[in-house]
Amino acid sequence: MTEKQNTPVEQVNEINWDKVENYIRRNIPNLSEEKMRTKAFSNGYSNLTYFIEIGDWQGVLRRPPFGPIPPRAHDMEREYQILEKVYPVFPLAPKPLLFSEDPDIMERHFYIMEKKNGVVLDDDLPDVYEKTDKTGRLVSEAFVDTLVKMHSIDIKEAGLESIGKPDGYLERQVHGWIKRYQNSKTDEIPDVDEVEKWLIENIPTSPEPTIVHNDFKLNNMMYCSNDPGKVVGVFDWEMCTIGDPLTDLGSAVAYWTQAGESFSGLPSVTGQPGFYSRKELLEEYAQKSGRDISNFDYYLTFAFYKIAVILQQIYYRWKIGKADDERFESLIIGVRNLFANASLAQKKEFLK
Repeated sequence: MTEKQNTPVEQVNEINWDKVENYIRRNIPNLSEEKMRTKAFSNGYSNLTYFIEIGDWQGVLRRPPFGPIPPRAHDMEREYQILEKVYPVFPLAPKPLLFSEDPDIMERHFYIMEKKNGVVLDDDLPDVYEKTDKTGRLVSEAFVDTLVKMHSIDIKEAGLESIGKPDGYLERQVHGWIKRYQNSKTDEIPDVDEVEKWLIENIPTSPEPTIVHNDFKLNNMMYCSNDPGKVVGVFDWEMCTIGDPLTDLGSAVAYWTQAGESFSGLPSVTGQPGFYSRKELLEEYAQKSGRDISNFDYYLTFAFYKIAVILQQIYYRWKIGKADDERFESLIIGVRNLFANASLAQKKEFLK
């Protein structure tokens, strides 16, 4: 796995790695006698991810962030159970290996999954790729193909029906995220009330339900190191469920930032030359999936609103002194700009 930004050293030191190593050795046979090595990776503003290695064996540990977290958020057990179901039918998902909620090992539950090898794209292309328009097009096409492939999984044949309740899914999502915002609100921001009212009053009829990743974006994927047109991993399945696939599409398009946009707190390489525009991304998904996207302005509005709330929840933790990461102070700027984008999408003015 390609290294990303290190998490603060004091956070890494809160984990007793000797206990983690003993747990791994008890459950995975024939490991080397070499001491376990670890490396912390930043995972945006959310769950924490660590590379672990014992001799030739390698894995990845995921756990919730330190400090207070919203109820039912960062559910590693659910993510582990989902991967057990998804991996056999969609091997781009990582294979889950171990899960623990033993407080004697770690104060929060965690799981360990296979390590995939490749590159994760954040705000720049890695040095292993040529920085050309062709690279951007290849990455973009593979992104769309992966989303279409994931949404084409036969949920009945794969036994995935139990992970979600598609009836009323979109309505529950809308009301749930509005409630989350009210519970973490700090500032008065223009247009939010109007957007919320519109979202509640204009919920469209959902298409046939599919698996929904619920956080499908470029930096939750891994690409082959020597082929920017090949995806080798899709991560962060914590919020996966069965529901409306166009919610995934809305989030994917919202996260797909373009050059010259206002600060949103969302790193993305997609504003560089060669990458699809948001319109191209949307049109290619529609063409390859065959789904009707005539109501897409609704899904894009909701996506911007939802992402704004995610950042608002993190900013709220910083505001009340429960998180000290200096990056969080500026998130309120991104929150405001994302709500402004939601308002434009509501008025059908964002994707002109």
